[in-house]
Amino acid sequence: MFRGNRVRALHADDSDPESLEKIHEDGGRWRRGALEVLEAVVTALSLVYMVLLFPVMIWSCARIIPEYERAVVFRLGRLIKSKVKGPGLFWIIPWLDEVQKVDLRTVCLHTEPQQVLTADSVPLQMDVLVFYRVVDPVLWVTRVQDGPRLTRLLAQTTLRAAVGSRSLSELLALRSSTAKTIEEAMAAASRPWGVQVQRVELRGVVLPVELVRCMTREAEAHRRARAELICAQGELGASRALKEAASSLSPVALQLRYLQSLSSADSSASVVVVAVTIELLEKLASCIT
Repeated sequence: MFRGNRVRALHADDSDPESLEKIHEDGGRWRRGALEVLEAVVTALSLVYMVLLFPVMIWSCARIIPEYERAVVFRLGRLIKSKVKGPGLFWIIPWLDEVQKVDLRTVCLHTEPQQVLTADSVPLQMDVLVFYRVVDPVLWVTRVQDGPRLTRLLAQTTLRAAVGSRSLSELLALRSSTAKTIEEAMAAASRPWGVQVQRVELRGVVLPVELVRCMTREAEAHRRARAELICAQGELGASRALKEAASSLSPVALQLRYLQSLSSADSSASVVVVAVTIELLEKLASCIT
């Protein structure tokens, strides 16, 4: 077969790219087939050797995986057909297999506080908590190098993008919405890695000292204006109620109310009360007019 490929290569026209591509494909297919045969022979010999020395090799061939872990096994650098092993007891060929364990439990990832800039150019110090778990161990091992570090970097960049699209007032009022946006963006980006993002929480928002002082003064001014408005509304309502009460009282009832007010005055206070009849007041009023 090798000689036939060589003969075809000698007679092939250099100007014909299809012929050259076909020759390369045939050669690559032959090499892959030879490597597969060699791997099968090595694996078969290893299994025979393990069977012959089974009482001695049992401890080096047995592996135990707990319920919350899975094992991804590579044989001669290739992923085996069964892909994931565990939980429980399984067997390997020690000198041919490489085992990588993957934890399936939920992991809490805490990013360091970093400075971010809002849409209205306000600098903030923020950190985020990310809760995630591995759902596909094969993708986590074969497609990601240092998965926790990549997840942390993804959380930091997603946090900056989400905060940069909102103003400070929106960020403070809609923290849960911002966290949901970060969670959806991280879930879409990490899904090809075999990761499921379960929850994202904004842990802390540290404002500049000058901005905190300005916000405190603004809140104090708003509360003071609201208090004065409430007092003015109360006085207006009281004056209207007194006016309605006074218009509904007769002269005799008004005199009785006056006497009752005198009797309720504090005797210990230094107050001088002079009683004047209404008739006298009417005569004085008529004389003045």
